[in-house]
Amino acid sequence: MTSALEPATTDGTVRRPGRWLALAVLVLAVLLVAVDATVLGLATPYISEDLEPTGTQLLWIGDVYSFVLAGLLVSMGSLGDRVGRKRILLCGATAFGAVSVLNAYATTPELMILARALLGVAGATLMPATLALIRNLFHDPRERSLAVGIWGATASAGTAVGPIAGGLLLEHFWWGSVFLINLPVMAVLVVVGVRLLPESRTPNPGPWDLTSVVLSLAGMVGVVYAVKEAATHGPGVVPLTAGLLGAGALYGFVRRQLTLPTPLLDMRLFRHRGFSGAVLADLLSVLGLSGLVFFLSQYLQLVQGRRPFEAGLAELPAAIGAVAAGLAAGRAARRFSVRSVVAGGLAAVGLALAALTVIGQSTGYPLLGAALLVVGAGAGFSFTVTADVILSSVPREQAGAASAVSETAYELGAALGIAVLGSIVTGVYRDFTGPAGTPAEARESLGGAVEAASHLPAGTAGAMLDAARQSFVDGLALAAGVGAVVLLAAAVAAWFLLRGQRLEGTADHP
Repeated sequence: MTSALEPATTDGTVRRPGRWLALAVLVLAVLLVAVDATVLGLATPYISEDLEPTGTQLLWIGDVYSFVLAGLLVSMGSLGDRVGRKRILLCGATAFGAVSVLNAYATTPELMILARALLGVAGATLMPATLALIRNLFHDPRERSLAVGIWGATASAGTAVGPIAGGLLLEHFWWGSVFLINLPVMAVLVVVGVRLLPESRTPNPGPWDLTSVVLSLAGMVGVVYAVKEAATHGPGVVPLTAGLLGAGALYGFVRRQLTLPTPLLDMRLFRHRGFSGAVLADLLSVLGLSGLVFFLSQYLQLVQGRRPFEAGLAELPAAIGAVAAGLAAGRAARRFSVRSVVAGGLAAVGLALAALTVIGQSTGYPLLGAALLVVGAGAGFSFTVTADVILSSVPREQAGAASAVSETAYELGAALGIAVLGSIVTGVYRDFTGPAGTPAEARESLGGAVEAASHLPAGTAGAMLDAARQSFVDGLALAAGVGAVVLLAAAVAAWFLLRGQRLEGTADHP
């Protein structure tokens, strides 16, 4: 029987008191991850100058976090379903803060790569738990759509807070300070979350299969590493071997899930066309976006000469667009249709990326700002609705596994995007024609060229930097074109795969 303090929804389920305060705690975890992902781009030039990584090491610093995260998300989502989503969220947040200190004080490229990998382990516990807890907190479909919109808007706001806060820190402190801003957010999350978050887990979940965990991690890391190496150095024995081993591990993972009485991931989820379509849309769209976003901060600082804080402000339109679209996405999907909102959002992002193919060293901010605004709005509509579709496609007790699949697609897309599109930028950049006396380290990265220029005669330094910047911009424009093609293809796929899909609490649409 429902009390007056716990009003029932239209389907008779109970609205949990304090759910909106609990949501505020959950979005702190999202903010934690989003801020960490965005500040790295701003700090990259300073990390390059201080740690002197090679071009390949710099890419590893950028994408190893996503590699590990993608490999462990399903395992950690399933673990949260078993031991308690609140428990794993709070433990993960504590570990995330602690490992952030290791990132801040890394003294070599190798230690930085290790620290980023450990941060991926901790981060893998956060995102699936937040979405799964939202699924269990909000039983009313319309409330859940709004909650998911706030969740997504907070992630987008983090992309604005990260560069602005990071820019301020970088202008006054050393680059490691951008990782220490995780600590106060983590502290508030843990202290408040202990009191406000409800615990939830799957009843009678069965054992956590360690063999499946190993197969999942080995498969994801192997496949992504193979793509990265092939894109950077071309086909060869090492990437082919890694790819085959990774594919074999993933095949073994799928076969094992189909035979286990209580699998780590219920493969029957993929029989739902809406679920599969939403996951594919997320993967392709992030793949097309992430490589470009990773290098955009370097373009604003090292090519256009903006200071870190100014570069952070320059990226603000993307976050503004994403926040506004995320809050309106659920209502738009109910008024029009799921597929029109998702496909339309992805197409808008694709067209904005296409506009960036004309980018040059002196491109004015109106074009950049307008493109970023459209990118943010399109992504906000698409990602919010696909997250809602994924959550509403499964029972509450499978929310952790479903959320993990969604986040895995996101992080796998990010890793592949940085690997493939980032390798395009790096490959084009390395071929620049510099003047006599151009040092080898200048060809590793644009940050390396800027550092090398400080030790060269003024004439040689100026000619080298001009050639290096132009080559970097050429690579960035090519990566934007490839990203545009991927996003437009994702829009077409979403239009067909999400046909007839609807959010709960609304009429179906053709």
